[in-house]
Amino acid sequence: MLALRHLRLPSAMHFRSSYAAAATTKHMLLRRPARVLIGGDPSDWNRPHLQIQDITSRSSSTATEPAKRLTPVEELMAAAKPYAQLMRIDRPIGTYLLFWPCAWSIALSADAGCWPDLTMLGLFGTGALIMRGAGCTINDLWDKDIDAKVERTRTRPLASGQISQFDAIVFLSAQLSLGLLVLVQLNWQSILLGASSLGLVITYPLMKRVTYWPQLVLGMAFNWGALLGWCATQGSVNLAACLPLYLSGVCWTIVYDTIYAHQDKLDDLQIGVKSTALRFGENTKAWLSGFTAAMLTGLSAAGWACDQTLPYYAAVGIVGAHLVQQIYSLNIDNPSDCAKKFLSNHQVGLILFLGIVLGTLLKSDETKKKPQATLTTTASSYVPALPQKPEVIS
Repeated sequence: MLALRHLRLPSAMHFRSSYAAAATTKHMLLRRPARVLIGGDPSDWNRPHLQIQDITSRSSSTATEPAKRLTPVEELMAAAKPYAQLMRIDRPIGTYLLFWPCAWSIALSADAGCWPDLTMLGLFGTGALIMRGAGCTINDLWDKDIDAKVERTRTRPLASGQISQFDAIVFLSAQLSLGLLVLVQLNWQSILLGASSLGLVITYPLMKRVTYWPQLVLGMAFNWGALLGWCATQGSVNLAACLPLYLSGVCWTIVYDTIYAHQDKLDDLQIGVKSTALRFGENTKAWLSGFTAAMLTGLSAAGWACDQTLPYYAAVGIVGAHLVQQIYSLNIDNPSDCAKKFLSNHQVGLILFLGIVLGTLLKSDETKKKPQATLTTTASSYVPALPQKPEVIS
């Protein structure tokens, strides 16, 4: 029995020490950090994830990570972003609308059966991108205080303070220098004609303060390429073709920019800014229909002066149908619909350009030689008849 007691004693002692160790371990597991207990809820003790949570892990998860250093390329892109927004790189529709009248004129001036001059199209495309950006910079310099009060424009770089006025002027100087670099690639007649449009570009933003027709001045500036394109390829302006083309472009600009202006008409009323959208009001569709009819008439006259063929007049018809659909499905009180209709005018320019190109390619050889034949006939009509040799009477 004594031996058995001595045999059981270590087992009992081992049991008691094991029990104490287990109880101590359990007590340590259930102990919560002091920081968690302050203001804590006792009911949280039964939540398993809180029983095993550690202060170290919690503090490491809440530590703020150091800011990631930008690479030189990323820093350059971040610095250039406000300037790209200033010249509306992210909204190329303005560049397209400035380019298309130039492209129409260049294509119309091409010889019968020939493609338009691709070099000229490239130069005018580059010029349109640069000068449209310069026009936006000029516009924002004039209108930075107005833009800050309009919901759609208050985030522009100058209005929001991302760019200072001095920085914008320096940037504008660089833009105009690049534009001049493109212009001097043309003949001297085109250089003079192109430089003469700068007054319209500078004064357009002021027109909304003094007249309800700023879109007319914008049309005069935006369609200057209808005159300049022909002059660049031929050395002079053919008014019989270019003048109706130019006036058609002005009417087109009034149409699409009036639609555009309806987006801001409520803000314009509060600020006191004028536009054709306010001038036309509820009669907008009737006014735009009249300008569309004038545009189609001018395009027909320009095609007749250039001896255009069926594809050209088919394109004019498609353009007319496109504009009619725009006008009569337009909701002038819905800014989103106005923006959608405005953007679709890029298709109008493209359709007419393709019509001019195809119409010029399909001109017959007789049409190509017609001016020379007319000149020969006219010249021969002024040659006096030579006197006949008198007969000798034998």
